[in-house]
Amino acid sequence: MSDLVQVSGLAKSFGDHMVLKDIALRVPAGSVTVVLGPSGSGKTTLLRALNALEIPDSGTVRIADVEVDFSKITPGRGGRVPKQQARLLARYRAQSGMVFQSHNLFPHRTVLQNLTEGPVVVQKRPTAEATAAARELLAKVGLADQADKHPFQLSGGQQQRVGIARALALRPELLLFDEPTSALDPELVGDVLGVMRDLAQEGRTMIVVTHEVRFAQQVADQVLFIDGGSVVESGPPSQVIADPQQERTRTFLRRILDPL
Repeated sequence: MSDLVQVSGLAKSFGDHMVLKDIALRVPAGSVTVVLGPSGSGKTTLLRALNALEIPDSGTVRIADVEVDFSKITPGRGGRVPKQQARLLARYRAQSGMVFQSHNLFPHRTVLQNLTEGPVVVQKRPTAEATAAARELLAKVGLADQADKHPFQLSGGQQQRVGIARALALRPELLLFDEPTSALDPELVGDVLGVMRDLAQEGRTMIVVTHEVRFAQQVADQVLFIDGGSVVESGPPSQVIADPQQERTRTFLRRILDPL
């Protein structure tokens, strides 16, 4: 199985605080990678760096056939980069779709409009084509009857499923999930994880930041444990979760699996 994602030497600092330190990562096409780690360990920054929502200080990332050497990206005032670099970053960002912890839906637009905005405005796809595809995706996530509602009329779990459908509407090669269930009531978590399991079974390539260890055990092909901005341990769930080799990993999992 070939790698869809290859990361080497990825680093990111905010002021004097180094958040990511020399991250290396390979993600085979069609696989699920789950990222575990304590709060403040750099998990979300890693996803935002992979999506170039945060521009890394250095490191090379290839997603599909687009590769960026971030040491050569030179943001100026206001974070703007030269036009040639901006075009490269636009191609790079188009390879992945992000599902956020807090949904990030447009509150003034309907569910259907949330799904069609990107394909029509950014990708210049015909409105009729984007609308038909959006309705198919809403059916896929169990929300075919919610197309004309606004986000505030939906439960948190429904909003998150709309967020997943919106990411899929852009037809990305890679799906990035940033703690997609952490803001949900417990009874709503299962619906969202169910959609994600279905996507995994379809062969979607996914990187998921989550504390849902059972999901990682059942669905992940590889697990990364990150602490202090570094990958402490990586491997299949049978190793990292069931038989961790590093004390930091063992301590974290004890606190998650047996909080009392």
